[in-house]
Amino acid sequence: MPRTDNRRLPRYTAGEVDVPYAVSGHGEVLELDTVWAEHSHPTHELLWNERGVSSARVGARIWSVTPKLGLWIPAGVPHSGRAPAGTWHRAAQFRVGSAPGPAPEPVAVEMTPLLCLLLERLGTEHLAPEARERTELMVTDVLTPAAGEFFLTLPKAPLLAPIVAALREDPADGTTLRAWAGRLGVSTRTITRAFVGETGLTFSAWSALARVQHAMTLLARGERVDEVAEQVGYSSASAFGTAFRRATGMGPGQFRPR
Repeated sequence: MPRTDNRRLPRYTAGEVDVPYAVSGHGEVLELDTVWAEHSHPTHELLWNERGVSSARVGARIWSVTPKLGLWIPAGVPHSGRAPAGTWHRAAQFRVGSAPGPAPEPVAVEMTPLLCLLLERLGTEHLAPEARERTELMVTDVLTPAAGEFFLTLPKAPLLAPIVAALREDPADGTTLRAWAGRLGVSTRTITRAFVGETGLTFSAWSALARVQHAMTLLARGERVDEVAEQVGYSSASAFGTAFRRATGMGPGQFRPR
């Protein structure tokens, strides 16, 4: 049995395919680590999880998708995704023209209990047309951008490619800025300017964010906080917890399955 389920979907432009409902959705518990190659939908899409943490890449940004933080992707926007085995993946499709959506570009959406209940109701079989229409209107009314969002911007500068590759391959890589400068034959200031120019973050801030994003997936799998801290390069669970709270506003324990 393959260890990864690689899925390929078509590329559609916005509104290219007509759909029967203003809002429709589906859910799936993933048995394998799953990768969706880059694709686009004729509908707007809202991604979230009932369980687990997944990621979606749109352009240079990698967004974290959780049970509390969904991602709105406008119709026709190319994106790809990854989710570990055991994730309870959810998606809702919104017909173009049925609602303005929370934003004309990808944006994080707070998955409030009310929004989740309304989306669940739309999945009920034999829902009367009038009831469906009312529920769809309520969904679009409460669908708003989240107060906070969590994404990692991947810099495109060739100079930074070895650094990005190393940290994405091994988040525990502890190579310092000075050591990277020596390897690449440039000054630390040059690397810092490149990171800030492309991501808005310094090398250390970007590295911390990359580690936290990886940690979110490990925590959602049920791994212990102290074990995750070691895997992403922190010497203690307390230091990891501080960095995690600074990046997400929540403690690492909140991402472990209950």
